[in-house]
Amino acid sequence: MRAFQILIDGFAISALYALGATGFTLIFGVSGVLNLSHGAIMVAAAVAAWAAASILNVGTYAGALIGVGVALLTSFATYFAVVKPIQDSRRIPNEEKEIFVLTGTLLWGIMIQEVIAYLFTNNAKTVLPIVEGVVEILGVRTPRNEIFTAIVCCFVIALLWLLVNRTRTGKAVLAASMNPRGVTLLGLELTNIYVVVWAIYGILAGIAGVLLGMFLGVSSYSVGPLTASAFSIVVLGGLGSVSGSLIAAFVVGYLETLTAYLVSPAYRTIPALLLLVFVMYIRPQGLLGRR
Repeated sequence: MRAFQILIDGFAISALYALGATGFTLIFGVSGVLNLSHGAIMVAAAVAAWAAASILNVGTYAGALIGVGVALLTSFATYFAVVKPIQDSRRIPNEEKEIFVLTGTLLWGIMIQEVIAYLFTNNAKTVLPIVEGVVEILGVRTPRNEIFTAIVCCFVIALLWLLVNRTRTGKAVLAASMNPRGVTLLGLELTNIYVVVWAIYGILAGIAGVLLGMFLGVSSYSVGPLTASAFSIVVLGGLGSVSGSLIAAFVVGYLETLTAYLVSPAYRTIPALLLLVFVMYIRPQGLLGRR
């Protein structure tokens, strides 16, 4: 029974990680940006959904939408206020822009974290679940919300696949990830593609953040671990590889779940980080990395 419980919990948390990491990977694949404010954006979405539903009493569904909207706005703010000014700057040498973007997004994430802590304290918040109740599966009592979380994550990832592979906009994004210069020669504006990618990322991070708030709860202290988990997944799967990130998300998700059950929740992120170090030694490009 316990093994089946670990299987269910691991799948739900892995699906959440996969959803968040997919957007993280998409941004890097298209624009070469490692967004270290990722965890802060997810937490902002969850806290906004909690505040809207619990304090403003707008309802669970409206609260969830508000949370996703806050993540979308925060994503745009990250791009237009932090990333784009650095990328467009003529004072910063091109070879140094990546480290400036890393530093800028890291500091931006810390600022978001401090604002959340100031406005809502550091106490953990649990977003009101959209689906309530418990269902028994093979003798294991499982919250309906946990199953709902896994289904929504898989559905959104499937929609993203359809968008990228079956629409004109998605194909432009895919082309930009392979050859940005070639896209420019075809007459497409890279800035517009970047805006679309950051919008997609904001929505994905928002949905993942709200669902995480319903599933496990979040606080301002969750920012660092969430960013670290996303970074581990993306590097483990291979920078720029969405498929690799999806595989790595399930590896990390189940490792963390096993550690939480068998050792202690306080140490759940350690095995994934150790695995990352090991993989970096034997295969620096990650599981399915191109670069």
